[in-house]
Amino acid sequence: MSKKTIIIGSGIGAIALSIRLKTKGFQVEVFESNDYVGGKLSEITNRNYRFDAGPSLFTMPHYVDELFELANENPRAHFDYQELENICNYFWEDGTRLSAYKNIDKFESELETKLKIPKGQLKNILEDSQLKYELTGKIFLEKSIHQLKTWWSKDVLKALLRFHKLDIFKSMHQVNEAHFDNKKMVQFFNRFATYNGSNPYKASGILNIIPHFEHHFGAFFPKGGMINITKSLYLLAKRLGVQFHLNAKVDEILVENNKAIGVSVNGKTNLSDIVISNMDIYPTYQRLLKKQKTPSSVIKNERSSSALIFYWGIKKSFPQLDLHNILFSNNYKKEFDEMANGRIDDDPTIYIHISSKYHKDDAPEACENWFVMINVPHNNGQDWDTMIQLAKKNIINKINRNLNTSIEPLIETENILDPRSIELRTSSFGGSLYGTASNDMMAAFNRHANFSKKIKNLYFCGGSVHPGGGIPLCLLSAKITAELISGLK
Repeated sequence: MSKKTIIIGSGIGAIALSIRLKTKGFQVEVFESNDYVGGKLSEITNRNYRFDAGPSLFTMPHYVDELFELANENPRAHFDYQELENICNYFWEDGTRLSAYKNIDKFESELETKLKIPKGQLKNILEDSQLKYELTGKIFLEKSIHQLKTWWSKDVLKALLRFHKLDIFKSMHQVNEAHFDNKKMVQFFNRFATYNGSNPYKASGILNIIPHFEHHFGAFFPKGGMINITKSLYLLAKRLGVQFHLNAKVDEILVENNKAIGVSVNGKTNLSDIVISNMDIYPTYQRLLKKQKTPSSVIKNERSSSALIFYWGIKKSFPQLDLHNILFSNNYKKEFDEMANGRIDDDPTIYIHISSKYHKDDAPEACENWFVMINVPHNNGQDWDTMIQLAKKNIINKINRNLNTSIEPLIETENILDPRSIELRTSSFGGSLYGTASNDMMAAFNRHANFSKKIKNLYFCGGSVHPGGGIPLCLLSAKITAELISGLK
């Protein structure tokens, strides 16, 4: 008889894991406390506007395709996407405008024209990013680094022989300064630290691996919006026979004789051979494993940044804006210093995502739906209501300066997510988007393993455990966890 597996939570990592386990012959049930699946990768609607509520940039789509292929289905029959020729537009207060093209030669020409950066400098830093990926990707992103056998491989030996190329003992900022004299380009590459909620002035230079995902593999946008990643994989899982229970909040992970035996849901016992938590690792221990000692690393690890997001229905189109847009702050370091102190800078970097140009049904005619986000600290008891109002005022002023407009009269609808509501919707401790920050050179090792070292048949998957947050890493977390579990069958 195939082993019965229970997954707690239905984030994108959990859905992917359910597919992988089902294709390996496991019985799989998913318990979700919300009335929808997807965790952070969900959606918000307001009148005639629809907004993707979670990530808005899509890289490494082959990790999604792989799940359909495992189920012997054609990905394009259920899920499709388009590659973005222009990954993102960048705005600086001095009037500089920059388009980050996927084509490196075209991007280098843009840099030469706009920032007087000689050709070759961009390729050098991207080649450095690629080398970091080639040396460490298979070790840190595709395997469990908490198993001894991972370290007995040719990949590890290869990485050790070129250890000095990994920049582990330098910060991302120091590495980027060594590549560019131009402060705008240093800021450009520092921004990639925010992709896992970290601080470029503290995070290890090895994280300069991140640009490789975007500028080598490319950036994409799913047809139907980001929510279609969730929808298509959810439907795939259901076709395979995965059982989903919505509005089903797990109260406790049941443990007997140091072995996970099931879960309690609304006071009812549900037995299983294997239990997997897709919930943030901190509340997993604090709420579901109260009788177990929480590992010190889970308690002490620095939390990643969160986000303050305004979902605006805009009554007027802005032809000068494309899908993804960044309005940079004048003092990037101050922005991260403020976050480290639990505050929001008065001149934050603003991320604006517009999707109605790509999907007309997301907004009424001649209107746009804007996802306007700034990075903020996780919730630690701040006066968020006051901070949100001040942040909104600063954001609107900055947009007006950069776009030479008056946007406030054009805002027709508004929804807001802040660290408190993010925690409420997703059980992410303090609203941290990526669990723990990567501001320490040992961050990868401090991140919780995909399995329990003390409780048999208990596993973990998702953005708060190895290898980290974001869609690609959550999908890889599912792959790692599935491989660990499949060895039990």
